[in-house]
Amino acid sequence: MAALCDLLRCGLIGKKDTNDDTLWTWSYPSVTEAQRDLFMRKCSLSSKSEHALPFLYNQTDRQWYYIYTHTTQETDNLPKVKAFSLVIMAKDFNPEKYEALCRVAASQYCKTGTPTSILQVYLAVVTKGKWTGDENGRFSNQDFQVKHAYANSNLLGIVEMFGLEAILIYTALLLKKRVAVYFPPHSLDELMIFTRSLPAFVWHRQNWSIVHPFVELTSGELADLQNTSHYVAGFTDATVESRSDLYDVYINGTSGQIKYFSMGKLHKDIALSIVQLTEEEGVTSPHMIKEIATKTKELLTNLKSLADEDGTVSLETLKSRKMPPATENFLFSLAACEGLVPL
Repeated sequence: MAALCDLLRCGLIGKKDTNDDTLWTWSYPSVTEAQRDLFMRKCSLSSKSEHALPFLYNQTDRQWYYIYTHTTQETDNLPKVKAFSLVIMAKDFNPEKYEALCRVAASQYCKTGTPTSILQVYLAVVTKGKWTGDENGRFSNQDFQVKHAYANSNLLGIVEMFGLEAILIYTALLLKKRVAVYFPPHSLDELMIFTRSLPAFVWHRQNWSIVHPFVELTSGELADLQNTSHYVAGFTDATVESRSDLYDVYINGTSGQIKYFSMGKLHKDIALSIVQLTEEEGVTSPHMIKEIATKTKELLTNLKSLADEDGTVSLETLKSRKMPPATENFLFSLAACEGLVPL
């Protein structure tokens, strides 16, 4: 039977009430030792920071993982457990869907006190696409469309924050650059919202696999990140700014600093039209996504109009148009990213 949800595996990490030990308790079907170590380090149970989040998500080996942490209550059927983290691995990016699923599975576990109840929820969703449940909650895969996960962004806030320089972020995404984003540890929630919002700048690609919301400067996580040619990666370690080997573009989300390149006239014209939209009454992030997508479509249409008879864009053709060097380089790089450059 084909799976009705893109689930891969799940696991349970528990913190004992007696001696405060954090232990890997259970998994289905299985996890590797490297995955187990990663999840235990990432979960709030193992974090010494007071700013740890109850729900976070990231990628490893091109698979998404979602970690939901629950502090037990007196009414829970878990007398020896102080708190636990539920880990779900899946193929798709959809934080809202998997947070909802985690909450339902966690409620079942709190009620029964056995991981078997988590497995029941997991298998029901894999085979039926839903968990009909009881008073502890229900879940249906159909309630969580991926387009809604993509549109759940703060693109408007980002444009308002950076103003004309937002075009630097837009251009970096268009040209498939490596983008590093820094927020301090106490702003981890803001970092995750910021990073998941950036692919909306290039809505026509519908590609959120480039997002690595929360990366730590460990050898394993950096090796995983550097296996990809371009990405949006979030960091809470300020020393990442000195790691120029990790990025083409550096964004400090608190100071509003962007390390990139100077803007040409084409960039400035697009930037001005985007910033002017923020001044309109009632504008929202979905409006901003639509407006930027329209600008991008116009840009790509103009670019394709410069193509040769075989549909490709050559550097010689662009040079013959006597464009400013910055515009020429930008358009040729964009053509390469869109597969319009002859091989």
